Amino acid sequence: MDACDLRLPANGPTGPNSCTLRLGPINGIQRGDRVIVSEPAGRIRSLRTYSAVSAVLTGTIALYIALVAFGNITDFDTNQQFVRHVLAMDTTFKDDDLMWRAIKSTALQDTAYVAIIVWESIAALVLIAATAMWGAGLRGGSVRRARQASTVGLLMLMLLFGAGFIAIGGEWFAMWQSKTWNGLEAATRVFLISGIVLLLIHLLAAERTGPDATHDRNATD
Repeated sequence: MDACDLRLPANGPTGPNSCTLRLGPINGIQRGDRVIVSEPAGRIRSLRTYSAVSAVLTGTIALYIALVAFGNITDFDTNQQFVRHVLAMDTTFKDDDLMWRAIKSTALQDTAYVAIIVWESIAALVLIAATAMWGAGLRGGSVRRARQASTVGLLMLMLLFGAGFIAIGGEWFAMWQSKTWNGLEAATRVFLISGIVLLLIHLLAAERTGPDATHDRNATD
């Protein structure tokens, strides 16, 4: 839209052809009795920036967890041994006060490992879908579902690596005591990165502004 001048008479609009204009927030400059109106910073541009940033962040995490799940499926034995040793607690200090927590059954150990792979795969699919939804936001579509899907996928990762590996694996099964089978550092890294991405997506949504605030909030909140 080209810039235009709206001349506002000092005593208000008069005459049979007068009309009342209801104006929302605009990017304009008022000079005396004139308001020079220019097109505001467009909602589409702001939405595209938000969608692009969120798509990159979500897509990066989606790629990572998809590769993790793919690696666990195609190289099943490597991390199978990791899970077995962690649950068996056979490389910890073997304190009698703690060893009653150990799971010796290989069937239960493998069931836990398969459950981890399934959880990772679902999280990867959710985040991949969320990334595609952010891509739709680049074309001006609603991004509410994209943010919801990202939230679900990222929370799934935080539950897996936070509650699963750090809390249950690290503390309940005393993984921190093992020098050989210790995944706390990697789990903490993924937990923190997922949390940062989750916060950024929501903080960026809160910081976004546009001329159609009500519509914009309905699209992104």
